[in-house]
Amino acid sequence: MILAPTRELAAQISREFKLLSHKTGLRAAVIVGGESLSRQAHELRCGAQVLIACPGRLIDHLERGTVGLDRVELVIIDEADRMLDMGFLPQLRRVLKTARKSHQTLMFSATMDAAVERVAREFLSNPQRVSIGAASPPPAIRQMIYPVSMENKVPLLLELLNRDEVSSAIVFTRTKHRADRVARTLVNNRVKAVAIHGGRSQGQRNSAIAGFRQGHHKVLVATDIAARGLDIPDVSHVVNFDLPMESETYIHRIGRTARMGKSGQALSLVIPDEGVYLRAIERKLGLSLQRGSIAGFKLGSITEGGSLAAHRRNAGVRRFSPNPAGERRHGGPLEA
Repeated sequence: MILAPTRELAAQISREFKLLSHKTGLRAAVIVGGESLSRQAHELRCGAQVLIACPGRLIDHLERGTVGLDRVELVIIDEADRMLDMGFLPQLRRVLKTARKSHQTLMFSATMDAAVERVAREFLSNPQRVSIGAASPPPAIRQMIYPVSMENKVPLLLELLNRDEVSSAIVFTRTKHRADRVARTLVNNRVKAVAIHGGRSQGQRNSAIAGFRQGHHKVLVATDIAARGLDIPDVSHVVNFDLPMESETYIHRIGRTARMGKSGQALSLVIPDEGVYLRAIERKLGLSLQRGSIAGFKLGSITEGGSLAAHRRNAGVRRFSPNPAGERRHGGPLEA
């Protein structure tokens, strides 16, 4: 059983499994939110050796008796840090209590902070830690900061995206409503763009990613639903329209470019109040990011005051919330 935090990641795992299991006779069933429960139940009845699931929808099937975990021998928790950020810890506990006691558990996490280590101690017995690479951006990514006022963010974004060197770009926003607004603005300015976020249907999300992969859209405007795990080749630029409040999220976002040995650019539009987030990111990276300038374009300044904790409180950030407001009972923010 492979547990993933988002539908997109579960779908990617399924694609990779099909490539790896070709001619082995092994079969995987995928159960995620946003799709037909009855169709998934039929797929489960047909039998599978591997189950790929998001925790919320898996619990739906457990309650309906359409899936049993008593024969599961191996459990993989993928993107464990993201699972916690999305509030899936209670669901993970419930799912793992249902699995047979003698199973082995593997936990994968791009970052290993104290919260993830606590979960590892809870779910794993005598775990061995294996580290591959460093939790830092590849050197092939050129990072640039553009200080800007809020009212000049969109004009600056259009200026950057219209450069000849930008062949494809992922633009990250903090909220789904802003992702929709930015995508509409880009389309109105003749930039082929599409938005993806947790408020879109599964069909819309699949269509957006497929269209971006195939080059039908130059720009994918996304919330952090696209920051982790997804492997989309040939992304030349990542643009942080909103600077993330977590330095680890910044690393994950810009890691969508410069893949498979290629180079890429990460551009961040930073308004004055985001200076505290920028300082945290630079501390995490151990360097001062280069400030960019554009001829004929007036840029702003970055405020250095305030604490990161205070900014998070003011922004209403609640990490590891078991049931964020407005979400379905078993789903996390991005699965609902």
